[in-house]
Amino acid sequence: MGASFERRREPRPLLSRRIASGRGAMEQPNATGDQDVPLTLKFWLLVLLTGVGTGVFGIALMLLLFGVSDLAFGPGAGPEFQAAVLAASWPRRVVPLLVAGVVGGVGWYLLRRWTPGKRTDVDDTIWTGDGTLSFRRSAGTSVLSEIVVGLGASLGREAAPKLMGGVCGSLLGRWAGLSVPQRRLLVACGAGAGLAAVYNVPLGGALFTAEVLCGTIRLPVMLPALACSGVATLVAWAYLPSSATYAQIPDYPFHASVLVWALLAGPLVGVLASGFIRLIAWVDHHQAKGRWVLVAPLAAFGVLAGFGLFLPQLYGNGKDMAHDAFVGSGGLLLFGALFLFKPLLTCLCLGSGASGGLFTPTMSTGAVLGAFLGTAWSLLWPGAPVGAYAMIGAAAMIGAGMQAPLAALALVLELTHSGFALMVPMMAATLTATAVARYIDGYSIYSARLSAR
Repeated sequence: MGASFERRREPRPLLSRRIASGRGAMEQPNATGDQDVPLTLKFWLLVLLTGVGTGVFGIALMLLLFGVSDLAFGPGAGPEFQAAVLAASWPRRVVPLLVAGVVGGVGWYLLRRWTPGKRTDVDDTIWTGDGTLSFRRSAGTSVLSEIVVGLGASLGREAAPKLMGGVCGSLLGRWAGLSVPQRRLLVACGAGAGLAAVYNVPLGGALFTAEVLCGTIRLPVMLPALACSGVATLVAWAYLPSSATYAQIPDYPFHASVLVWALLAGPLVGVLASGFIRLIAWVDHHQAKGRWVLVAPLAAFGVLAGFGLFLPQLYGNGKDMAHDAFVGSGGLLLFGALFLFKPLLTCLCLGSGASGGLFTPTMSTGAVLGAFLGTAWSLLWPGAPVGAYAMIGAAAMIGAGMQAPLAALALVLELTHSGFALMVPMMAATLTATAVARYIDGYSIYSARLSAR
């Protein structure tokens, strides 16, 4: 039976004669056959085209995001968002968010009214659907998402390129007549590549595809995921930087106090992540609908603007907030306040009916939580820099939030181009946080937002 099963492997091996043991290559669990997703020459061509399309969409969406930020907060606000917000007068801080509320509210209301029933949920179409996404509604959602994030909404900028990467896979898959399983894999590759392109994390994007969207680390999944994320990242370099997204993060050394702290903090991060995920699920289920969408974003973004007058770090997706934590710029009270208010305001924006990502807000929440707990821990056991705790907290929160520890570790390393000396404590915290969150509930920031059946 083993011999016949090996001969039926797809693709068929070039060398038909087995090695001396007579054992099959597929006895290695990840080296499986293609099963219901044959990696044909046509499929590989579509993977490469999806990567190119995703990279182009990533560039276009980041051009829009940076252009809106520059218009709202002054030249250079795109790449240096927090500095521009800090330098702005209070009216210039408030008005962009109020504009975002009006534009987003009217835009989402009209979009949902004119495209009823059209699918724009990448996760849902991969896990339970047929790999089909609506181009019109997805494009409109993505444009509105980047506009409001560029104007300061507390949401992630990666949702739009993730969605449009999935749309590339969906359109090409339907055009080429792929089977439903093939189309799902192509959509997953495009979605992971969207994350990879805009954050310059090709490995993290591929692991996101495999671990989160496909739920398996098998060669027939990892190979196209790596190809698609690599191509999309390379294309995006035509406009986006090829350097680390979080620049100039010190290469923190290992310290015994950090390892002990990681073992203690990991379970706590898992508990808090579970609470955050439940809050996301609740606001998503009670999200503003119908004509309430016309006014709810204005109210939510107005509340954010009020908090932003005192804590401007709360504006935007949280990238600069996380960077400050990674370099240890801040104090105990500031980190504690940011940890408390960032997830609450992000959920408020989601509940208003706004569309946006959760990856960066989740990571930045973990970073400031790590910095907060690490600063307090340093009073008991000094010696390690605060930024080291922030990096570990970020990885643990992403791992628990996404229920994907491998992708979380790879993403933090690629985003910062640092942290290798912290790998053992980072693994310890991410492992325990993810395990505790899995034991408590098991939902992720993605599965918690799935619509009702």
